[in-house]
Amino acid sequence: MMLHYFQPGKLRSTKIIFEDVFSARDSVTLEHLKELSSRRRVIEESINQSSSITEAIAREMSGGLTSHCLRDLQKLEKYLPLLENLILHVDLVCSNHRVVHWISELKIRWSSALSSSSFFNLRGPKLFQIDNLRYELGMTLYLYAALLRERAVEILPSDLVQSAALFREAAGVFQHLASEIFPSLQSAQSVERPPEATPSVCTVMSLICLAEAQAVTIRKAEEKGTTVGLLAKLHYGVTGLLSEAFAILYSNTGEYKDISSLFLEFISSCKALHELRSLRYLAESLRAADQVGVAVGVLRNALINVKKKVPGEESWKSIFRKEIDAVADMLRKFENENEFVWHEKIPGDDELPLPQGNKIVDAVPYHPKRWERELIFKI
Repeated sequence: MMLHYFQPGKLRSTKIIFEDVFSARDSVTLEHLKELSSRRRVIEESINQSSSITEAIAREMSGGLTSHCLRDLQKLEKYLPLLENLILHVDLVCSNHRVVHWISELKIRWSSALSSSSFFNLRGPKLFQIDNLRYELGMTLYLYAALLRERAVEILPSDLVQSAALFREAAGVFQHLASEIFPSLQSAQSVERPPEATPSVCTVMSLICLAEAQAVTIRKAEEKGTTVGLLAKLHYGVTGLLSEAFAILYSNTGEYKDISSLFLEFISSCKALHELRSLRYLAESLRAADQVGVAVGVLRNALINVKKKVPGEESWKSIFRKEIDAVADMLRKFENENEFVWHEKIPGDDELPLPQGNKIVDAVPYHPKRWERELIFKI
């Protein structure tokens, strides 16, 4: 089983009406602005949970989709190409003082799902405003990637291959945000921004998605009867990806001092869980090579270390308990076997073999789509 954490997709935003702010010179531009507002409104209503549409009507409007996650992805896929086209044309006149004023009048505001201060605000989630259309694009894409990740979890029980593919797609969107979108916002250092609107956090989210994609791939490999030696390396590959994510967050402790402790616990708990699974498979491979004493040492050391890392979140804790029980059962079996048959010396901690990791998944590159329509403004 995998640990799940859906908080990254719990973003909120305020209303934007593009045609009330931008001055269109022709009917085509006005129509584009109105359609942008309309497409965005249905996203706002969904994420803010303010829609009055019934479940039956929502399903019919989406073409029969029963998954809320899929419906929201569909809405975002209709909005993003329109927004990309607006940004292209605004960039051509972005130095004009009227255009700068228009963008500030949009009041682009998004909440954070990873900031600890957002969870203890009695007046609702804290909203961060940045007067830049790429902030709107970035946060919308972040939401899109987070929902791809949620959809990957949703279909996990029925389709491992498609689930892994969606995790890899989400990783690609987060990589695009980290390299192409949010670096352009870094110049406005004085403006407070949500953690999501930084390249580092997007890189962290990409690594988490890759780790989850590899974890799903391992489940498929286990079903096929892959050798325990390779499974040990694959699990430790997941640990390596999460170690990278953790290192990025802790190298930016000043920037991310407000980051949710539950988010940090999720990363560290996933890392510890896959490390334990890697060591369990390593011990099995050692046993198969008649190194029972070394296998016993690996399992003893693994249990001592993992008991210090059991998470507080109850749903995660129950998964840890099952894994710890399985390792403890294996240890008792190997200890009995060693005591009565092999009589091998148990190595000290510094003599135990270290697991090696293999990373076998890559992100699917994200290629933005743009609705090509010429826009002309009154400036």
